[in-house]
Amino acid sequence: MKKRFTEEQIITVLREQEAGGKTTDVCRRHGISGATFYKWKAKFGGMEVSDAQKLRALETENAKLKKLLAEAELDKLMLKEVLSKKW
Repeated sequence: MKKRFTEEQIITVLREQEAGGKTTDVCRRHGISGATFYKWKAKFGGMEVSDAQKLRALETENAKLKKLLAEAELDKLMLKEVLSKKW
């Protein structure tokens, strides 16, 4: 899924509102809904750009580790199944 806004752009939008802009004006200017703005604020509020990049790297690493664990569990299940058969 391609994201429309990068983390850096999201943080810029949040900073714009924190600097004194009205939330509705900021949302309208950037073409986002209020719900999207508040979802971003919950996830990225108080972050710097470098923090967002670290978060993205950690999420990527976490996804890889989850995939490896799922594959290992499938292998383990397959081995149990093979060993349980009577020869």
